[in-house]
Amino acid sequence: MNDINKLYTLWREKAVLDKDLIEELAAIEGKEGEIEDRFYQSLTFGTAGLRGIIGAGTNRMNVYTVNQATQGLATFLLGEYENPAVAIAYDSRIKSDLFAKSAAGVLAANGIKVYFYKELVPTPMLSFAVRKLKCKGGIILTASHNPAEYNGYKCYDPEGYQMTDEAAEKTYEFIQKTDMFSDVKTMDFDEGVEKGLIEYIADEVYEEFYKSVESCCLSLEECRNSGLKLIYTPLNGTGNKPVRRVLSDIGIKDVRIVKEQENPDGNFPTCPYPNPEKEEALVLGLELLKKKKADILVATDPDCDRVGVAIKRKDGTYRRFTGNEVGLMLFEYIINCRKSADMQAQANGEPKPPKGMPENPAVVRTIVTTSLIDEIAKANGVDVKVTLTGFKYIGEFITEKEAAGCVDDYIFGFEESYGYLSGSHVRDKDGVNAATLICLMAAKAKTEGKTLEDVLFDIYEKYGYCENYLMDFQFPGISGMAEMEAIMDSFRNEKQESFGGKQVTGFLDYKEGVPGFPKSNVVEYKLEGGSGFAVRPSGTEPKLKIYVFAKGKTSGEA
Repeated sequence: MNDINKLYTLWREKAVLDKDLIEELAAIEGKEGEIEDRFYQSLTFGTAGLRGIIGAGTNRMNVYTVNQATQGLATFLLGEYENPAVAIAYDSRIKSDLFAKSAAGVLAANGIKVYFYKELVPTPMLSFAVRKLKCKGGIILTASHNPAEYNGYKCYDPEGYQMTDEAAEKTYEFIQKTDMFSDVKTMDFDEGVEKGLIEYIADEVYEEFYKSVESCCLSLEECRNSGLKLIYTPLNGTGNKPVRRVLSDIGIKDVRIVKEQENPDGNFPTCPYPNPEKEEALVLGLELLKKKKADILVATDPDCDRVGVAIKRKDGTYRRFTGNEVGLMLFEYIINCRKSADMQAQANGEPKPPKGMPENPAVVRTIVTTSLIDEIAKANGVDVKVTLTGFKYIGEFITEKEAAGCVDDYIFGFEESYGYLSGSHVRDKDGVNAATLICLMAAKAKTEGKTLEDVLFDIYEKYGYCENYLMDFQFPGISGMAEMEAIMDSFRNEKQESFGGKQVTGFLDYKEGVPGFPKSNVVEYKLEGGSGFAVRPSGTEPKLKIYVFAKGKTSGEA
């Protein structure tokens, strides 16, 4: 505790850039538990960057931890590239704009050109800007769907996906060698703009992003004639303007917004946990869905890279869909639309259309995403690539296809955690793209007299039933990491012969190494009949996740 108190005293002397930090440090004087929680460790920088509670201390998100990370990143980039540039974006969270401008000032002080979004934008737009502006890196200030007290700092590599393990390790080494009070070069943001070191991203980049999303659209005529009625909520985040702009462009005009969640607000007053996976975040949207004559509710998380979906049934009740269910429906929809385009062109004696099925189509899913996708792929001649969790691995696959001159082979990728991408315009999950496709899919179903629930049941009847369930357990505080590691060790070392009456048929420990995959702290049990489960600690929260997969010939059996 002596070293922690020394750190606390040092911060009382040095932390003067943000008056909120000064007040917080003064308020915890003499409170050992409060001091220890803020200083017992430094936020770890990994492939997901930094993420933590906003506040004072080395274990918090603040201008000093952000600046230290940015100085480490600057040192890494200057050692790897000649005249590197970095794109920066931020979301609606508390202090995101402050942290983004502070990071821009650090890069500018190091002589690195910064392209800065002039307003808050979705994470996929950061990925887009990195590639469009030929940057060697990207930063976005966001904590995705975490509670309001969190913020985060994500780094991107030149290909537009999150930083690779190797680059993150090198950057982290530089960060650890950087004293946050004496080794960080800084420049006032406005001075950086005046000197031309910081440049606002032009409107043309926004427009090109929108056009890229719209180029992925399918079945547009059905959409325009369907009369689809939509409820949309951006959950007080970044999706409001981009999603509504694209929906308007493609002809979806009957859009009602959840007013309490329309405007950016990092306090998330109506949904303390703004995660579209959770029903509590959708309560207001679901109420509006019931009251109004609407077909579907679409919700994007604060940085608009994940999408939640619910529909109103004919009896007035609603049905929420899991990420796996939406992924299955989108994949089947994309296949059907592409095949239909091919057949129509053939019937008209026209050449193969650009939105037809490519010669060697491929879909990408993660190890914890439903394997029912494989059955759909097999029946339709689509190759399946399975990756570790993390959309950067899907981004890497797209980049490999692009390097080989066959990027159009990629037709879809998704994670069970509500992240989807149908185009190659970005290398991260894209909530603008996904929300648009979901609405088009729902519109097409409506013209056929179906709801999305009908569509899903058709898939299950055709390919078999698969129930997927996610359990997550919180392990906060100093002891949390040790508890999670002990549980992971027990799954590794105390192997069971059966679970839930099903025999274990296989065991994979990705930390020890599984052929074809990078090492990762994940264990997977395969059970008879194609069922199983996987266990992993979250990369962004003090949380342990268990993914259960159950297969059966009928829903009841699954």
